[in-house]
Amino acid sequence: MIVVDTNIISYLFICGEFSEQAEKVLIKDSQWAAPLLWRSELRSVLTQYIRKEILTLEETVEIMENASALLENNEYDIASRQVLDLASSSNLSAYDCEFVALAKDLNIKLVTADKRITEMFPQYSLSLQDFTIDE
Repeated sequence: MIVVDTNIISYLFICGEFSEQAEKVLIKDSQWAAPLLWRSELRSVLTQYIRKEILTLEETVEIMENASALLENNEYDIASRQVLDLASSSNLSAYDCEFVALAKDLNIKLVTADKRITEMFPQYSLSLQDFTIDE
């Protein structure tokens, strides 16, 4: 099991530059976990795609349903104290720290494309590139 952030989830379900790498992540480890926050973040991303007329409402609903199915039973509520502790010791947002806190809690790695996270918390995270390097 790995923790994935919303970028990785987005890359898997929205065709783009990093979609192939996200697929490799899924092949390497198909058990993904995320804090409940991922839902709001993905809805925000999908809303931007609707507004730019890149995706239809129906397509975004399908993406949300597929992502929800992938993460079913692996979504977690994160304690505020943990998030705030991590945020106060870094320059990351509380949003980013939710993903780091979950990885720390579960004693597994967060796979992310966010270099700031991997630089600030290398003990809890791996870059998308490093995770898929053997693929």
